[in-house]
Amino acid sequence: MTQNRVLSIQSHVVHGYVGNKASVFPLQLLGFDVDVVNSVHFSNHTGHPHGFEGDVLNGEQLRAILNGLERNGLLEGTGHLLTGYIGSESFLRAVLDVLKTLRRVATSNDSNNDIHVRYVCDPVMGDAGKFYVPQELVAIYRDEVIPLADVVTPNQFEVEQLTGIVVKNIADAKRACQALHGLGPDIVFITSIMLEDDQTSQGEKIENEAESIAIIASRRIRHTPNTEEFEMWQIDSPIIPGRFTGTGDLCAALLLGHTAMEPGNLPASMEKVIGTMFSVIKRTSESSMPGSIASMELKLIQSKQDIESPPSLFKARKVL
Repeated sequence: MTQNRVLSIQSHVVHGYVGNKASVFPLQLLGFDVDVVNSVHFSNHTGHPHGFEGDVLNGEQLRAILNGLERNGLLEGTGHLLTGYIGSESFLRAVLDVLKTLRRVATSNDSNNDIHVRYVCDPVMGDAGKFYVPQELVAIYRDEVIPLADVVTPNQFEVEQLTGIVVKNIADAKRACQALHGLGPDIVFITSIMLEDDQTSQGEKIENEAESIAIIASRRIRHTPNTEEFEMWQIDSPIIPGRFTGTGDLCAALLLGHTAMEPGNLPASMEKVIGTMFSVIKRTSESSMPGSIASMELKLIQSKQDIESPPSLFKARKVL
């Protein structure tokens, strides 16, 4: 049993759509109440040409917020924890305290022991060979955070850092997913991956779109404590040219929502997530202006219908 309140700990920007600004609105449209902790409060995302201003929440401040919520009984009813970009070891360890507290509160208020606080972890560390965070966070994610997660949503770079497996083809992707399952999570969702043995022709394609990326979703199904099986699905999506921020945050939020609503149907959840993602990015691209970073902010409000009713653009194919 899960409950429909989400605690989301992510960054916040006054202008634009990254972090909580990219996650809260979609979750609310999908029917979830969302309690929000802003790990940073910035004027804009860090990709703008003239910098940014704002404040950063530290680990002790997060613990103080947690204490206030618990004292007032406001953690009861929280069924999900969602985290994204975390820039320091101290804050990451404070997030672990939040998760343990949420699960303790849920257990103490559940005589039947059938309420589980799901943790959806987007282990934001970098992309395209470049770290966004201190490299020492890799070991903390691998050894302490991901073992407590139910769902993990890394990109290709992050998968390789967490597992030590260089992912070049679908066989590598399978081994990497198995390695991540071995750490703890039942669902592994690789948000973007370039495969050398690309098989886009076997999947759904959109006319006149050439290059594609693969999205991989893997689920461990536990029948008994000693019996389990795995399923793995792939969607190939055309690449829409441009640099878009907040896409990973949006993807993790959508995945949380759809897998909570359809817990036994990973391919259906995957198809809905990618259908919405493609539509939002396409709409953003079509309305952007060359050279304008501000115009590349995700068109979330304009995509309300695509979030509430995901278009059927892709069909997941089973690869395991």
